[in-house]
Amino acid sequence: MELDDINSKIRENLEAKNKAREIALSKSRQTIRSSSVAIRAIHREKYDEAEKYLGEAKVALVEAQEALQDFPDIYYAGFLQDAEKEYSEGMATLALVTGSLLPDPDEIGVGYAPYLSGLGEAMGELRRHILDIIRQGKLTEGERFLTIMDDVYYFLISFDFPDALVPGLRRITDLARSIIEKTRGDLTTAMRQHVLHNSLERLEMKINSEK
Repeated sequence: MELDDINSKIRENLEAKNKAREIALSKSRQTIRSSSVAIRAIHREKYDEAEKYLGEAKVALVEAQEALQDFPDIYYAGFLQDAEKEYSEGMATLALVTGSLLPDPDEIGVGYAPYLSGLGEAMGELRRHILDIIRQGKLTEGERFLTIMDDVYYFLISFDFPDALVPGLRRITDLARSIIEKTRGDLTTAMRQHVLHNSLERLEMKINSEK
């Protein structure tokens, strides 16, 4: 084969690959942005708005995946998996906060490793939700969400596989454990303060009644 023919074949492949990469990078960034906005909407209890942004994230993610379907070396380069992780985190956060069933990774179209990482990172969002609940005085509800965090943590640590198969999952689960323990401490302190406040109120009422 002539050098010109080889040149043309390689150049055509690389140009197609580069075009697909640029599309996938842009769509991956869009997925991450939309997922982030959705999570902010969840914390403001604007669930319809969150679903809208997660829908936009899903469209962008599918476009990124389709752009790279013929280029597995770029598909698994990392940036697409980051987008899948952020989308998974948004979907998991919405489900956990609203009491819905957790999304299945196959149904939402993400890889298993990014799904597990996204679920792990959702623990940070659930902590924020519990702190909001504590400020509202809904301590029993806070206990319920803390139990959910425990359940998710034990689910995640059951996947004891090498980092090559589930990149970063061990670090994420270690961080999740720290977040859970910190949240448990915050909730315990709030409950003790609540008990103390009620006791002082009863004492004050008793004193006033005896005057």
